[in-house]
Amino acid sequence: MKTGSTSRPTSARPDRRARAPLAYGRAAAQQYAFDWGDGGLVAGVDEAGRGPLAGPVVAAAVILDDQDPIDGVADSKTLSAARREALYDAIRARALCLGVGAASVEEIDRLNILQATLLAMQRAVAGLRLRPSLVLVDGNRLPVLEMRTEAVVRGDATVAAIAAASIVAKVTRDRLMDEAHAAHPAFGFDRHRGYGTAQHLRALRQHGPTPWHRRSFAPVAEALRASTTGGGA
Repeated sequence: MKTGSTSRPTSARPDRRARAPLAYGRAAAQQYAFDWGDGGLVAGVDEAGRGPLAGPVVAAAVILDDQDPIDGVADSKTLSAARREALYDAIRARALCLGVGAASVEEIDRLNILQATLLAMQRAVAGLRLRPSLVLVDGNRLPVLEMRTEAVVRGDATVAAIAAASIVAKVTRDRLMDEAHAAHPAFGFDRHRGYGTAQHLRALRQHGPTPWHRRSFAPVAEALRASTTGGGA
């Protein structure tokens, strides 16, 4: 089997073998129907948590069933929390298979956030019980995989398998941040999910970083210096 990845991101139609798109609801992403005899299984991959100051980065890989479309699958950022949870359950129940991978705070600090994200994607694909022939990744950077891999810019809005992966990754990470909130309620992780909101930055200055914080990120590093030198609020 030919391996490797393409060097140029694709647009809405990710592969020349794709036939007409199948709509997954009015505002949903589109699932492209592939010729199984020619192309094989197609997995969509997306991540959640590249930007926050705290928590792991989480990736998901999803192979949807073309014969059992899930209505309403769309970019997780456009959905309410309740809708994401409902779709998460539907995807877990009806997708052909899915895998979830994460990179820890320690790995983010050691590798940098980009490399940690690609590592989480590799782990997600490795977790699939079925081997895809093609992996479509949201964005313009690709993990190194053993199968053909293509980048799809704005794929979470145009390819249903990627949109499904974005939902699984987002819900999984949000649940992890609920655990962080239970351990450190003063930080409000259940609301900002680790992003650098004004509330979060105030808590960082007041309490110093927790084990959930990414020390390689500048606001956390500054708060850590202030807490160790006695300059915190």
